[in-house]
Amino acid sequence: MGHVLVTGATGGIGVALVGALVEAGHRVTAVGRDVGRLNVPGIEADLSEPETLAATVGALEDAGDLEDVQALVYCAGTSPVASVADAGPETWRRTLAVNVASAAELVRLTLPPLRRSRGHVIFVNIAPGTTGVAGWSAFVASKAALRELADSLREEEAASGVRVTTVYPGATATDLLGEVRSAFGRPHDPAQCIRPQSLAAMIVWMLSAPADAYACEVSVLPSPR
Repeated sequence: MGHVLVTGATGGIGVALVGALVEAGHRVTAVGRDVGRLNVPGIEADLSEPETLAATVGALEDAGDLEDVQALVYCAGTSPVASVADAGPETWRRTLAVNVASAAELVRLTLPPLRRSRGHVIFVNIAPGTTGVAGWSAFVASKAALRELADSLREEEAASGVRVTTVYPGATATDLLGEVRSAFGRPHDPAQCIRPQSLAAMIVWMLSAPADAYACEVSVLPSPR
């Protein structure tokens, strides 16, 4: 079992993931805001300001807590509902910063230990097949960029043995999904969604892949009801 960094650890998926990782025997460090309320070590970070992350991760490195990192799971995200006509520069800047730029920066900062451990990077993306959604342009665009980040990283780091997986989860029963559906005027029934604990269990399973194979892209759907 290894040391896993988790972003978005205080969100619906993140809380479940931290619990599942700890239960599986992993050592977890949470990265983000309000991580002090979790029962795992954490470092406070503002993912809307990727340029500040080097100092944040540097503190982790100074404490000797970076050397044995074996996985990074990026499940942080922001999901504004706004049309192109209504989304100003700050909406785009923040969405791209949280959903893509900070993901790239955290990968860059943790690549040395990930290369040493032949580790694993997992990006939690959007529901499979989601594209061109009216009123959701910044979010959908940021997730398309996150997919390209993952695909490029996979090619770049293949020789170093770093694994890169993109997870495409269908509707997952989180407060954020409820807020998004409310903003769209759509009904939200958590009972028809994937439980965060179920998605977390699948991510833990991905991290336990055998040495000679792994899943590079995984779509996760709610089971038929």
